[in-house]
Amino acid sequence: MHLSPTLSKKILAWYDNSKRNLPWRVSKKSPKKLYYRILSEFMLQQTQVTTVIDYYNRFMKKFPSIKTLAHADEEEVMQLWSGLGYYRRARFLHEGAQMIMQEMGGHFPSDFDIMMKIPGIGRSTAGAIAAFSFNQKKAILDGNVKRVLARYFLINQWTGLPKIEKKLWGDAESLLPHKNIAIYTQALMDLGATVCNKKPLCDACPLNKTCLAFQRNKVHLVPVPRPLKKIPTESTHMVLIKHHDEVLLIKRPQGGIWGGLWSLPQYENKSMPAKVWVKKYFGLETSLIQKDLKASTTFIQYKPDITNIVLEAKPEHAKLP
Repeated sequence: MHLSPTLSKKILAWYDNSKRNLPWRVSKKSPKKLYYRILSEFMLQQTQVTTVIDYYNRFMKKFPSIKTLAHADEEEVMQLWSGLGYYRRARFLHEGAQMIMQEMGGHFPSDFDIMMKIPGIGRSTAGAIAAFSFNQKKAILDGNVKRVLARYFLINQWTGLPKIEKKLWGDAESLLPHKNIAIYTQALMDLGATVCNKKPLCDACPLNKTCLAFQRNKVHLVPVPRPLKKIPTESTHMVLIKHHDEVLLIKRPQGGIWGGLWSLPQYENKSMPAKVWVKKYFGLETSLIQKDLKASTTFIQYKPDITNIVLEAKPEHAKLP
């Protein structure tokens, strides 16, 4: 299907009456607008707006500029990010701020290709920043936009396939208007987030008359979900050492899903009783509260099956390291 120029006009007209008041959408006169957009784009990667708002506000209060973020300790950054998930984003954000201060004179680059050299900034994030902050005619392809385009063009394959992603990028670029690029980009993102979402409101969509999925009654089939893949299960043991309202956490080494995060000590030495292991490595005398306490979660790569052993630090050793 040929992309008609009127399509972008319809989206812009819809957005004119559907703007959302979000904290990172500030006046063009604000000198901090660029930093607001950078921070929000990192936080919004694979995360809903409603979840991001509180984290964004706390982050801005603590780190009101790229300079303050660059000079912060990584632990401070990770602590504020705790609970938002996808923690690599926080590390990349911090590393990127340091790179901007140390290698770019404290100024975020306007050159699109240089943007993508900054940790954590890929093609779509760079496109959003370029459009919002520099009015450049660049496309984005986040999850919301993928959903809109997949339905509009009735793409019957998973959007994560390289050939499908390539097609979607072509469609997204073809759709770009010649002016109002920042407003259009925001409008397209908002359309996917509020109307063309997982529970679409097709009757309220400005594109329903030409959307192939809607016209052929296949909206519920698109986008096609990721093909099912058997996720391996990995068994592990952890010790929860507590005293009153304190719990012992250790910082994990860099690398892997939990790299650099604070977690319960991982205990894999089955030949040594847990209390003996804790005494050896942490110098704590403990008593058993509960064993074989099961917990599990699921990552994209694998599913950890965790057996927890709960121990209480004895009073004379109650001060946790």
